[in-house]
Parts: sequence; structure tokens; C-alpha cells
Amino acid sequence: MDELPGGIRRVTMPLPTRPGHVHCYLLPVEDGFVLVDTGLGIPDAGERWAAELDVLPAPVSTIFLTHFHPDHLGATQDVRELTAARVVQGSVDAGQAVLVWGSDGWSEVLAGWFHLNGVPEAVTDELIGQGALYRPFIRMVPDPEPVEGGAFLDGWELVAAPGHADGQLTLLRDGILIAADHLLQPISPSVGLWPESRPDPLGDYLDALRRTIDLAPHAAYGGHGEPMADPVGRAQELIEHHAERLRQTAAALGPEPRTGFEVSFPLFGESLQPAARRFAVAETLSHLARLVVEGRAHRHETTLDGDIVGVSYTAAQ
Repeated sequence: MDELPGGIRRVTMPLPTRPGHVHCYLLPVEDGFVLVDTGLGIPDAGERWAAELDVLPAPVSTIFLTHFHPDHLGATQDVRELTAARVVQGSVDAGQAVLVWGSDGWSEVLAGWFHLNGVPEAVTDELIGQGALYRPFIRMVPDPEPVEGGAFLDGWELVAAPGHADGQLTLLRDGILIAADHLLQPISPSVGLWPESRPDPLGDYLDALRRTIDLAPHAAYGGHGEPMADPVGRAQELIEHHAERLRQTAAALGPEPRTGFEVSFPLFGESLQPAARRFAVAETLSHLARLVVEGRAHRHETTLDGDIVGVSYTAAQ
């Protein structure tokens, strides 16, 4: 546990894959602390949290989940059993959590999505298997209290930050932004197009970055990496980063149709492990979708008996 300005405490929990850690935050409020995110539900998550909570001067009254990714909500049940705290989550995000983690059918949906975007069956099996590794480490709670962007939680404004996840919510108070995976330093947050997600996540993300610039926080604490003393500058860097990635994606297209899987290779390289290729394809698709919206690429559908069986892209003429 690290102490940050304003009485905020940061708890860093381990992850078995890169980046190797996730940050959770304890925000002091009138009746104790709001815990922002719980980390992955690794086997000893309960013991780790018990040790951290034991040194707090006041109880955790609320658990707030920024978004549904495993490393941010996996240990929610463990922490609630230790604290009896209420659990609060954005309504959009809670719905996606149930969709993805609440049934066994998501793997089939994801497999169909990868096939649609050109991933060969053998490769798809590897990509799906990699994602399934997280399931045993996700212990959600049913029916969290729903909230929306623009509301306040114990004096903290909930600011919608879609892109990395459609329903991601950040928290802002007195110029301090608890940024979840909206702003990260030094890595760039993953912004992918997935089944059942909003159609233009990169466009959403760029809009959210511009709103961050308008809000002008003076410090930001992300879910991974280092604290940010210049969140506005970091948001501008990420906008420029994606402008360059869009140029590279456009350059990878020509007159012949290419799938998202095929385009991911010039963008992310030939030698990626399945976990990395999985995100590379999704990120490639989000950039292709943005190019289509901007009129810089065309999307093509291959159909069979009225069903879409393939999606590809060409450069705009």
C-alpha cells in the first residue's frame, strides 16, 4: 500500500500476465473508504486483501468497479466478504460483465467473431483458450448498485470514459482523476472492437480523451503504470498516438480486400503470442472501424444464404 496526496491510498495487486500488476485505490470519505477496483481473483486474493484492510484506520464502505475486465473486478466477492461493503458499478458495464462472464456461451460468440474477421480456426482456438484462462479468477457479485456517468459517489464525480470498455467510469474530485484504464503511463490502453460492443470504440475513446483535456485534471492515477502529473499532456499524446496508428492502418489497405486478422500483421508484427494476437486483432478492428466512419476505408461483407460469413476492408478510392 502506497500513500498518495489527499489521503488516497494505492494498493498494487499482482497479475500473472503483462503488465504484471493492477492498481486499486482507497479514497477517504465520510464513513470510511471507497475502494476502487479489486484486482484479479487469484487464489490468495482474500488473504492479500485481508492484510491490506487490516491496516486501514477506517472500514471500506463502498466497492466501486470502474469496468468489467478481470483484473479490475475479479476479486470483488472476496473483498465484499471481508468488508460487507456495498458494490457499485456502471449500469452499462454491469450488463457487459454478465454478458461476458455470466454464462458459458461467450466463447462461442467470440469464436464466431474471430472467424468473421478472418482468423483461421486453429488460431481462433488458441485465442479463445487464452481468454478462458481468466474465468476461474473472476468472482463477481450479483446485482451491484447501478450508477451512471454524471452522478456523484461520496463527493467524487463519475465521468464516463468509453473506449477501453464501453461502460468504463472514472472518478474526478478536486482536480484528481482516478483514471482506471482510460489514461495510462507509459503504456497505451487497449481499445478494441469486440462483439456486442459499441460500433466505434476508438471514436468513443478519442472523444473521451478530448473531454479529459476539457476537464483539465492536475493529477491522474491509472489502473497500471505510473501516476500522471500532466493528464492533459498524456491525453494529447494518446490522441496523437492513435492518429499515427490510423495512418499506419490506412497504409496497410489497398484495392484488394483484407481482413482484420490480415491487417493486424503489418501493424503489430508477425511474432505474437496468442494473448497478444487476440488484442492485436481487436485493436486493428477498432482502427478499421474508425477509418470507415471517417471515409478513409470501405467495409465489405461476404454473405452465404443471407448470413454474413466474412468481413474485409479496402482503401477508400
